Amino acid sequence: MRIYAAAGALFGWFALALQLYLVLVQSRAGLAMLGAVITYFSFFTILTNLLVAAVFTAIAIQPAAGWVRFFLSPSLQAGTTVYIAIVGLVYQLLLRQLWNPQGAQWVADVLLHAVIPVGYVLYWLLFGPRTGLRWENAVGWLVYPGVYLVYVLARGAVSGLYPYPFVDVNVLGYGGVSARAAGLMLVFLGMGLLVVAVGRWTRERSFRAFSLLL
Repeated sequence: MRIYAAAGALFGWFALALQLYLVLVQSRAGLAMLGAVITYFSFFTILTNLLVAAVFTAIAIQPAAGWVRFFLSPSLQAGTTVYIAIVGLVYQLLLRQLWNPQGAQWVADVLLHAVIPVGYVLYWLLFGPRTGLRWENAVGWLVYPGVYLVYVLARGAVSGLYPYPFVDVNVLGYGGVSARAAGLMLVFLGMGLLVVAVGRWTRERSFRAFSLLL
């Protein structure tokens, strides 16, 4: 498991660093570079891949400091599964056709939106801790996307820039964005309930199998 996590951390940090490098190269220098960095950290994809990379890193180097134990929490690891799964699904279903990345940008794109989401979901299905997962966790996991939505709308109101077309107030208006945001929150809730169900079902099966061996 720790070897798998170490590989996941390596891919994750590499993809994030590559994407940041590409953003900085395009912005060139000065205030444009600062704005590019702020924009970089305004994408849900980037923030969620940072979370995945941190979880994989914590698993690979445990046992260690207190911050590592935070990322080893069963609830946090399961919630991360929800977030990165939706990153992959939303990109493949809604965003992939909007552009055609080439070269290094294609590499970063595939890693951030396909390889890492699939790799982390597989990690959680195979090795992820399930202890203490409760149905109400699915509601608690809505805090992260909810806070993110407030942030991008507040930033967009000031800058006029929105990271995704389905939160672009300039095109959709606040009513259109609110409707789409409500739909996405339902998707997050549904995915959260699915992850809790899988976690509880597989934990129960593992416990029964262990009991039979005894």
